[in-house]
Amino acid sequence: MTPEHVKCLIIGSGPAGYTAAIYAARANMQPVLYQGPQPGGQLTITTEVDNFPGYPQGVDGPKMMQDLEEQARRFGTDARYGMVTSVEFSANSGPDTPHRVIVDEKHEITADSIIVSTGASAKWLGLPSEMRLNGRGVSACAVCDGFFFRNQDVAIVGAGDTAAEEASYLSNICRKVYMLVRRDSMRASRFMQQRVQTKENIEILWNTETLEVLGDEGVTGVLVRNAVTGEQRTLDVTGFFVAIGHNPNTAIFKGFLDMDENGYILTEKGSTRTNVPGVFVCGDAQDNVYRQAITAAGTGCMAALDAERYLVTLEMQEQMMV
Repeated sequence: MTPEHVKCLIIGSGPAGYTAAIYAARANMQPVLYQGPQPGGQLTITTEVDNFPGYPQGVDGPKMMQDLEEQARRFGTDARYGMVTSVEFSANSGPDTPHRVIVDEKHEITADSIIVSTGASAKWLGLPSEMRLNGRGVSACAVCDGFFFRNQDVAIVGAGDTAAEEASYLSNICRKVYMLVRRDSMRASRFMQQRVQTKENIEILWNTETLEVLGDEGVTGVLVRNAVTGEQRTLDVTGFFVAIGHNPNTAIFKGFLDMDENGYILTEKGSTRTNVPGVFVCGDAQDNVYRQAITAAGTGCMAALDAERYLVTLEMQEQMMV
């Protein structure tokens, strides 16, 4: 069967993918977007987004993603359900050597340009109650959701720089912050450790593991255990934040795209270009620092503009070959 050929293929959705699609469609790049296993990305499990410009009253995460998808479709984006399961990127991409991908292990597509927006997934503890209350008091982003717990008591689990930074951020908003550390030391830098240890309203609980997140409609507490003494206690909190890291959803691109040691795709400074011509990446698949909806959308715009310029160059090469 002859592969389907497209000018611009967008792999993944979310703020980055949909923004890239909006710009690509308006530039007549006829983008085809595959939404992946979680259409809309991480924001579809976020109950309320309060810090994205243009929504003065806030907006539910799923509603926001629906709005972005509808806007992308309005300009002609072909948004499809499905997941890219393998890729074959050409290091010498050109009119005669397009990039190839397989969707759902059966449908082959060739593309002149590809925008990767597969995002990253938060690491979780694996507790059923954690998943049940996700978006109802359980969060993996203090910067995103901390505002909703102003003047309340919360807990955060983690021991690295991200956990320390988010605990410090929460301490400026919340009345009390319990920082749950599984061992008797932290992985965070010395500066970040000093920062949380000197905050009066941060209490670090060493050698502490989370047994259960309590609550029905929302978080009412956290059951923890001291790994040394075996003592269990319930922390009366209304918010539970998990800050144990993220996994970029980039495994299928290994061997083709340059990545850092954690799997985040590397781009040329000041652009979304990867080491492979015609392949661009935006959003959390390349951002291990900010991981915000607005920054993801911004890089989605950049990726579409970079891809547009690449396609113009490709068309000029084709004309010269005629």
